[in-house]
Amino acid sequence: MSTETLFQQLKHPNPNLRNQAMWELAENYNEEIIAKLMSVLDEEDTTYRRAAVKTLGEIGHAAVTPLVEALLNSENVTVRGSAAKALAQVVICHPDEPLSPEGVQGLKIALQDPNPVVNIAAVMAMGEIGAPVLDILIEALQETDNPALAISLVNAIASIGDSRGIDALQAIINNEAADSYVRESATSAISRLEMTTGFKRN
Repeated sequence: MSTETLFQQLKHPNPNLRNQAMWELAENYNEEIIAKLMSVLDEEDTTYRRAAVKTLGEIGHAAVTPLVEALLNSENVTVRGSAAKALAQVVICHPDEPLSPEGVQGLKIALQDPNPVVNIAAVMAMGEIGAPVLDILIEALQETDNPALAISLVNAIASIGDSRGIDALQAIINNEAADSYVRESATSAISRLEMTTGFKRN
């Protein structure tokens, strides 16, 4: 099938056909295909846009440089959010290959993006990376004065379940100057963790 046909198929209402096109494109990708997928990241059509995000994730590390470029430099918030989500997909689809320092740095900078669509997508991507970026998440949590971002950081840190992360959450809970919603979500994140992993605070 031609590339053109496969791109049309990414818009198809049938998820099986979309997935088939995704895999075909990801298996036979080249710079041109990556560039064309990147150009879909601002599409109005959500199905098409999400399919492009997943395909870039399947392609994996070859897509990281253009994704970071879009994440940090696009004027379009939809593109920046989609780029963060695609980086998360790269991590999910390629669990054995760590995200490049460039990818991690891009996500770290995106935590400061003023738009919640972007900064929360960046937090979610880093939550998928897990322990290797825990310090970045903890630092962001300590520095942010944005409650919505803080709450998503709390949840990402809790999902990693590392004792350093738990200590950082405990510090938020004990800090009476911290936002009450953020403290509450840290408390419930830790109790969820205790229930699911048998994790106990000392």
